[in-house]
Amino acid sequence: MNDVYITRIAKYLPNNPVSNDEMEKKLGLLNGKSSKAKGIVLRNNKIKTRYYAIDDNGNITHNNAQLTKEAIESLCDNDFTVQDIELLSCGTSSPDQILPSHTAMVHGFLKNRNLEINSPSGACCAGMNAFKYAYLSVKAKQVNNAVCAGSERTSSWMMANTFSEEVNHLLSLEEQPIIAFNKEFLRWMLSDGAGAFLLESEPKGKYPLKIEWIEGYSYAHELETCMYAGGDKLENGELKPWSEYSANEWSEKSLFAMKQDVKLLSENVLVKGVDSLKKALDKHNVTPEDLTYYLPHISSYYFKDKLYEEMVRQDFVVPKDKWFMNLEKVGNVGAASIYIMLEELVTSGKLKKGDKILLHVPESARFAYNYALLTVC
Repeated sequence: MNDVYITRIAKYLPNNPVSNDEMEKKLGLLNGKSSKAKGIVLRNNKIKTRYYAIDDNGNITHNNAQLTKEAIESLCDNDFTVQDIELLSCGTSSPDQILPSHTAMVHGFLKNRNLEINSPSGACCAGMNAFKYAYLSVKAKQVNNAVCAGSERTSSWMMANTFSEEVNHLLSLEEQPIIAFNKEFLRWMLSDGAGAFLLESEPKGKYPLKIEWIEGYSYAHELETCMYAGGDKLENGELKPWSEYSANEWSEKSLFAMKQDVKLLSENVLVKGVDSLKKALDKHNVTPEDLTYYLPHISSYYFKDKLYEEMVRQDFVVPKDKWFMNLEKVGNVGAASIYIMLEELVTSGKLKKGDKILLHVPESARFAYNYALLTVC
């Protein structure tokens, strides 16, 4: 089989960075009032700026597929054009529609050539699953090259009009129109953007990264749903899908807004994260000391110290001087976060031949984790 290398990396972040003070101007006020939860969430996540595909007048500037197309085109130049792409694999948790698939829409915007496409679904791990499909396809000599991408366009899901019918419904019942924290929580966490890799079987470019391995683990067999959209969680922990509600209830319950079971998240995401980290590294006889850089995708800086504490508790510690993150500047871009983080590390000028980079991507939807080990060539 072929060795496989990341030979190019690109990102696309729409419009200008949005500060904490500008967020409600962009997303809108719920029931005309500033959020009480906003300050609490931002104080914990420590995100300072993020990006929205929304202009200063509240108009949407890009859909998800267009963001992805922009990142992929940024990979290309006269030596490697969009016409040269042999396989396209794109992951997201926020597709623009149920059908056609996200990657089909990206391919439509690229207007390049007939090629194979793959659209993994999921949350943050969708970008890594897109990466793994592309990696295995080049490794197995099915194609000579592959482009994979991760992207999100969640801002439109978080805008005030997404919740307006639910607010009106609560007012009609003479209830206090306060949106549940499990829905509002994510309004102050998420960001728009896309990242892309070009994978080839030869180590081309200034900083080619050899892909040593990619591993994935799911804990859905033992844990209930934690983050969800397009449904509602029942008291027994089961998820009732949107298709089993009436059309009126879709808006009254804001069924298509992203929601997070914060208690379930805090109880499990770190424990299972370190457990799966140990599994991945032990399988390949890698120790934390072997790593030069550790890139953990976390949704909030609230979890940074707690992740380290969990590593200490499970006696599997990656020293903090190996950690590299950019959450504060770009926000939580879900499936795109690991692409954007790696792009920043590669362009930082810090890398040298032989460095080992571990990518660590958790997904709280039903608790899944992906890992990849890269070597700088």
